[in-house]
Amino acid sequence: MPESLLGTPAAPPRLVGIARLAAASPLLAAKSQVEYFELECRSILNRCSSPRMPFPWTINPYRGCEFGCQYCYARYTHEFMEMRDSRLFEQKIYAKARAAEILAQELRHREGAIAIGTGTDPYQPAERRYGVTRGILGVFAGERGRALSITTKSNLIERDIDLLRRIARANVLHIHVTVTTTDAALAGKLEPRAPRPDLRLAAVERLAEAGLSVGVNLNPILPGITDSVASLDAVARAAAARGARFLCGGILFLMPAAQKQFFPFLDRQFPELAPRYRARFAQNPYLRGEYAAALRDRVARIRGRYGLASSPPDYVPPEAGCEPQMALFG
Repeated sequence: MPESLLGTPAAPPRLVGIARLAAASPLLAAKSQVEYFELECRSILNRCSSPRMPFPWTINPYRGCEFGCQYCYARYTHEFMEMRDSRLFEQKIYAKARAAEILAQELRHREGAIAIGTGTDPYQPAERRYGVTRGILGVFAGERGRALSITTKSNLIERDIDLLRRIARANVLHIHVTVTTTDAALAGKLEPRAPRPDLRLAAVERLAEAGLSVGVNLNPILPGITDSVASLDAVARAAAARGARFLCGGILFLMPAAQKQFFPFLDRQFPELAPRYRARFAQNPYLRGEYAAALRDRVARIRGRYGLASSPPDYVPPEAGCEPQMALFG
């Protein structure tokens, strides 16, 4: 126990809000380096206030993500639960309790586009055990006229093609499968516990064959690592060959919590790049200026080469009964 200034033991910090709920969460299961917990929650829909995002609501069925992507921006979310070690984000995974039940209640009073999987992957390994994402999709399968998107790095999404097709008949639904590189060895370093790129691309093909609107995310594009013409072209070519309709790509941004994980990773795997990354991101987590503009142009040229759109095309679902509440991408 830490000592106070007077030399007597200091009282432990008082936990409130999500930190208190996390501390009280029952342990569901554990394996090697990962523990699973059930997290009580009052809400499933999270308000998105960022002007850069085209949706007002997000859903993350889990807190924490076992895939362990070295660059993941969402590591800061575990700090809300008083977990300051960035590695805990991939070691302590919280499945949200009664997610489907709570969502059904909230949807009665919420309108606007909803993005699933913006902070943690909805198809990470925990989903095989707990099915929180599938429960949420079951709720949306009974909705009409909504605008939805799903983002994942996992081919587990193929399991839910039946539900996804039901949802898409009465709602706008776009699926984003993230493929940062087609190089399996490199992907294994960057995203150590995510499915291989070829498995993700196979999922794109199966989703496309099922008639779903599916595209590929390059995000994040990593300077000096995945930003070459050859690397980006390989992803675009593979995406088009598998039936993707669109290709989205955004440059890496590194918040302080992500830097704690990513900079030591660079020291180990890309030591020649580490000093430049530290210098560029020391003052600002976002890269702007000439390099960012040139990279956008590069992605646009490559996208055009394969006839891929820059964003998901909107459509009117055949059974919506009304216009969707809000287009995901205008």
